[in-house]
Amino acid sequence: MSTLLVTGCAGFIGMHCTEALLARGDTVVGIDNLNAYYDPALKQARLARLQAHPRFTFERADVADRAALRTLFARVRPQRVLHLAAQAGVRHSIDQPADYTDSNLLGFAHVLEGCRAAQVAHLVFASSSSVYGGNARLPYAERDAVDHPISYYAATKKANEVMAHSYAHLYGLPTTGLRFFTVYGPWGRPDMALFKFTRAMLAGEPIDVYGNGQLVRDFTYIDDIVQGVLRVLDKPATPDAAFDPLAPDPSTARAPYRIFNIGNAQPTVLMDYIGALEAALGTPARKRLLPMQPGDVHSTAADTSALRAWVGFAPSTPVHEGVARFVAWYREFYEANSRMQRTRR
Repeated sequence: MSTLLVTGCAGFIGMHCTEALLARGDTVVGIDNLNAYYDPALKQARLARLQAHPRFTFERADVADRAALRTLFARVRPQRVLHLAAQAGVRHSIDQPADYTDSNLLGFAHVLEGCRAAQVAHLVFASSSSVYGGNARLPYAERDAVDHPISYYAATKKANEVMAHSYAHLYGLPTTGLRFFTVYGPWGRPDMALFKFTRAMLAGEPIDVYGNGQLVRDFTYIDDIVQGVLRVLDKPATPDAAFDPLAPDPSTARAPYRIFNIGNAQPTVLMDYIGALEAALGTPARKRLLPMQPGDVHSTAADTSALRAWVGFAPSTPVHEGVARFVAWYREFYEANSRMQRTRR
């Protein structure tokens, strides 16, 4: 049992990871700015679940606020930090890049400095499969070059990785970055495809299917993600004795630094994902086929062999099962909210 700091605790992955940490006996201080990138009511509902735990403390703070982060780290002095706070969304980064500079770059710098000052034993942070950008070799492996991001969001995540390496090298701060691959499941983000498709189909509306439905994604169920994240938290990064500076592997270092893919390792064609949703809802989708959008890549697929070797990570949730669980949650959550609103009237 220890005290952990979780940034972005009211987010999708943040809430699930915090619940799992609390369930196993850890004490968690969670921070979130509860911004309006998507419905703050959903974030508040996630937060309400966490606040029912006696070992959870919430601080409303923005990681981009240097003074607030400095004060928080000095007071809490966490043993480990799970950094999930970030401005998400590839397409939003095309229109509002400054949001990503503030949250993903300045915010991460403040977290790194807080970890250094508090002598944190392990920092685990969220990177993204989007860093692979223009790389067309599949499956993506951590040793691959990630020098051609095709969105500003991806560029900020690549920057986070090299910023973390510098702190590992200069200050001996153990840091591990996790490249998430299209996470889905109950309490998910409303800006993600599964949420949008479900909402439209239940309303009898058509769904926008980009890439003419032929895009491929390594959809990863949230429970599998949580299992992997907690195992990584419990195993701090260490220097790689086999690191060769003449043939450097970008996922390891002579410093206590590691980068891992965390995905399902079973890529799914978007049309098959929609098929799983149609089966779960019991209704066919009216599909509006559209070309790819700016910032999108055609396919993602994760090579997770390094994470499996490191912590025994083995995702086990098939897409049809995960989608069905999401639909069950969606119906329950939004039908309950609808009943509550009718009662208030």
